Amino acid sequence: MIDINESVMQFLLAFVVVGPLLGAAAALLPAPPGLKGKSPEQAVLRHGVTVTGAVLAAAIVLALGFDHGQPSKMQASTDISWIPALDVRIHLGIDGISLPLVVLTALLTFLCALYSYFKMPAGPTPKAFVALLLVLESGTLATFAVLDLLLFFLAFEMVLIPMYFLIARWGGEGRTQAAWKFILFTLLGSVVMLLGLLLIGITAGTFDMVALATDNGRSLTTSVQVIAVLAVGIGLAVKTPMWPLHSWLPDAHTAAPTVGSVLLAGVLLKMGTYGFVRILLPITPDGFRTFAPYLAAFAVVGIIYGSLACLALAKQGAKGDLKRLIAYSSVGHMGFVLLGIATMTPTGVNGALFANIAHGLITGLLFFLVGALKDRTGSTDLDALADKTGAALYGKAPRFGGLLAFGAVASLGLPGLAGFWGEMLALFGAFQPAAGLSRPAFLTFMAIGAFGTLLTAAYLLVVVRRVCMGVVPQDAPKLADVHMYEYAAWTPLVALTVVAGLWPKALLGLTDPAVQQLLAGGTR
Repeated sequence: MIDINESVMQFLLAFVVVGPLLGAAAALLPAPPGLKGKSPEQAVLRHGVTVTGAVLAAAIVLALGFDHGQPSKMQASTDISWIPALDVRIHLGIDGISLPLVVLTALLTFLCALYSYFKMPAGPTPKAFVALLLVLESGTLATFAVLDLLLFFLAFEMVLIPMYFLIARWGGEGRTQAAWKFILFTLLGSVVMLLGLLLIGITAGTFDMVALATDNGRSLTTSVQVIAVLAVGIGLAVKTPMWPLHSWLPDAHTAAPTVGSVLLAGVLLKMGTYGFVRILLPITPDGFRTFAPYLAAFAVVGIIYGSLACLALAKQGAKGDLKRLIAYSSVGHMGFVLLGIATMTPTGVNGALFANIAHGLITGLLFFLVGALKDRTGSTDLDALADKTGAALYGKAPRFGGLLAFGAVASLGLPGLAGFWGEMLALFGAFQPAAGLSRPAFLTFMAIGAFGTLLTAAYLLVVVRRVCMGVVPQDAPKLADVHMYEYAAWTPLVALTVVAGLWPKALLGLTDPAVQQLLAGGTR
């Protein structure tokens, strides 16, 4: 930790949120003020790398200046009246729960901008691509930084349009249908969520999330809390996505360009689970307790469903798409996050937050790898990869094959890597749920979730065997190994996956005090 003045911290957080938006506007200028390139297209791509790099640097300085001795305290806070008639305020702040998500978002967006500089997806002008990428970053960062319910909703919705266009204009086969499915599902869920947020704010007399969390539901009757949890929860569950509201996700991932899939899995899915922790758990605890067993049940169904879908895609002879398989794996992994939240215990919620970060790192890496594999072979079909140009990656491109195997074993939860701790803590939380929740029911959920980890290991090992192992035919076409720009984009994800797995305290030391206080009655 370094000692940074509070006003500087406030500026850094404001820059992290607003900087990408200003960068998006600048990218659309006739001559963007980024670094010069050999062509206007290269210049605007360099502009994207410059802006996202500056935002990442600010996020890192923000993390270094964060008071790690008081992670439960809201820091770098800005509170300005915006709409006095509704008591809506421009209220920003970060604590131990939101800080890791802010840094993760800034990191993944920078890596996507860097990757796109060298491997721009086929589609319209790079100007629009860079602008949409920056608007997407701003909306995601704002979601994790704002502390007003209506601002949260606006930030939550802000990401929909750029992601829609990234899929629809730069995506692959079936992109138009996938983009429409994505936006229709999320918009319909958001309409219901807005009604729930308005119910909370109008009934309690404030939209301030810190004040509402500190009140801990005392100003809301149980019936109001139940209605609010149902309404807000539906909108958050669609974005997570929770089974059975997940059906937009595989199509969106399959059609999206590589960087779109990385950001969709790495940060956008986290917005839903973050809303459960930041809004519903502290503000409507009684209502959430009513729905917690049902949320846990949907979560474990999602774990098993996602794993079985992946097994079906991975088996020999199936028309399995590797990108679609990883998308279905996200349904299972986010099921563990929801299970941890549903336990309403510090152990479970900390596990959920840890699994959020681990999933962002590992699945972001896997989508990068699959996108690069498609660029090399022209396909993500498992049969084509196994039987034609992509078989025996260990022999044809050993470093690439090693990275794919690393991502797979990290995703299945190998001890010593980041994927292990979150899912284990979520299961531990289910072993002893919060008071008022049925322990026999949660023990059943725990057993089902534990079985899901075995299925996860099964399908990922099948994928590694089919894609990476085998004898390389003498007449097999050459396959490029990892390029330097790919090393630059992927190495931070590999390193952080190892660091988080070997030193989980680095993350849990931030989240645990904030979670303890959140469950006890809000944040200060």
